[in-house]
Amino acid sequence: MKEVTIFILCGTKNTRLCCEKGLVLFQGKPFIERIIDIVLPISSNIILVTNDTEYDYLKYKKIIDPEKEKGTLGSIFTALQYSNTKYNLILSLDIPLISTELLMELIDKHDEAAEITILSSKSRMLPLIGIYSKKIAPLLQQAIAKNELKLKNFITTVPHQIITFDESTENQGINVISVDELDQLPNRM
Repeated sequence: MKEVTIFILCGTKNTRLCCEKGLVLFQGKPFIERIIDIVLPISSNIILVTNDTEYDYLKYKKIIDPEKEKGTLGSIFTALQYSNTKYNLILSLDIPLISTELLMELIDKHDEAAEITILSSKSRMLPLIGIYSKKIAPLLQQAIAKNELKLKNFITTVPHQIITFDESTENQGINVISVDELDQLPNRM
């Protein structure tokens, strides 16, 4: 398996969930702890990108995101600046159904010619379940300077790979951004 650093983008408070998204409980465990449990078999090199002290109880390294006003693109740039590895698994923390096996498949299928490899369902790209090369940090910095902050648009400007997962694992990419979606999770397992 390739050596990877795992960056979990903790983001900000979610108004639709009325709290810090990573601390939302699902099956008795906060999202952030579920994601950490899922990625630990892949690597213990886990870094949280956050400006929130609510994650201080976790033993993992935390880095402050000075680009927080630049959205996801800025957070990925921040992560890659701190990386010491060629490969970086970038994850949002609102995907509580993701599995270790699917992430390992993503890593295994990553083509070295691609600077970014992301997962996709039949209906949408999932850019926050992806492998990002440290080499793209200068390109991210240029996009931020130009205020070109749409991650999906950025991905199309670099060599990239999209891995579509099959129907049996499609629920693993579900992002939970509202109370209704949280309530529907048990039906999707």
